[in-house]
Amino acid sequence: MDRLVNTIRPYAWGSATALPELLGQDPTGEPQAELWMGAHPGDPSRTDRGAGPRPLDELIAADPEGELGTATVARFGPTLPFLLKILAAGIPISIQAHPTLDQARAGFAAENALGIPLDAPRRNYRDANHKPELICALDEFEGLCGFRPAAEAAALLAGLAVPALAPVIELLSAGDEPEALRRALAAILTMDDATAADAVRQAAAQVDLAAKEDPQGPYAAYARITRDFPGDRGLIAGLLLNHFRLHPGEALYLGAGVPHAYLHGVCVELQANSDNVLRAGLTPKHIDVPELMKVVVFEAGAPDVLHPTPVDGTPGEELYPVPIDEFRLSRFRLDGTDREIDGRTPQILLCTAGTARLTGPDGTVLDLSRGESAFLPATGTPTRLAGTATTLFRATVTI
Repeated sequence: MDRLVNTIRPYAWGSATALPELLGQDPTGEPQAELWMGAHPGDPSRTDRGAGPRPLDELIAADPEGELGTATVARFGPTLPFLLKILAAGIPISIQAHPTLDQARAGFAAENALGIPLDAPRRNYRDANHKPELICALDEFEGLCGFRPAAEAAALLAGLAVPALAPVIELLSAGDEPEALRRALAAILTMDDATAADAVRQAAAQVDLAAKEDPQGPYAAYARITRDFPGDRGLIAGLLLNHFRLHPGEALYLGAGVPHAYLHGVCVELQANSDNVLRAGLTPKHIDVPELMKVVVFEAGAPDVLHPTPVDGTPGEELYPVPIDEFRLSRFRLDGTDREIDGRTPQILLCTAGTARLTGPDGTVLDLSRGESAFLPATGTPTRLAGTATTLFRATVTI
């Protein structure tokens, strides 16, 4: 068992208070966006096994089968397949989508061949992996996910009465729905700057007015965008997407190509071990419209909110089902009763409420309190778990 020391990424959209509060630290006054737990080379966790702190990715690279287990290495390769985060959105996070595995491999190779540095602002693919993800709300969490039906999006845009949006509305109202959504998004993102600026200005004014008149209405969620990203055409693109709200403990799975943006709140995020992002708006970062359009899946449908289900044979453990094996997220609600955690796969445990005590096969004890995490190598031997943590997340793989 290894206690993890983790890095906070200070993206501009982060909350200045949420992560310090969770970790029991004083706020720095700067936004703190993501706490990374895992072995991604961008910001690997660190642990000390007696010879000083070492990055987790280095420890795994030195002995992949000893750390990850033979079955995990055979199935997923010699790196930890997942990355666990706590995400704290103080303002909206960019509208974005993630590539499939084939798209990521091709994009990464192509940008390498062009000699684009991995840390270049115009880089789209920072690794050769896909990035499906699962978010689980720690408080009220709000965002946008997936396309609305084209007719619904057309009606929402029409309700703003902005003349410059008439061509987009017409595109949404004609032909096959996936193609209508494709054409509409392309039109928004490639609109000339002067027309877009005028359309966004008028749309923002109408959104703010509608939100004041009806705080529970369909435009209310977008008022955050007009305040935090004035003039950004992501406001109009975001109106094509479904708005969702998660209550604590509810989750949402996002597969490749699903456009999404997170507006506000704190969540646990478990994803494949990747940092590939194609953006569509609500960001000062690079937006590559042609590449984005290759990645996005143009299918309408409401977000499918997930609720955890009890795990047979493991009292107190509840699983969030996902359609992939590279990551598996469950949570424990401990009541002081000892139980065992299977030791055949690598895993990260994260405590977000209460305290938990881990006892290894050799009798080593590790206590976790709120905001603390641990890496459990795949030793093949169960770890004892006790304590009164009301929420302890377990991230691992399915073999």
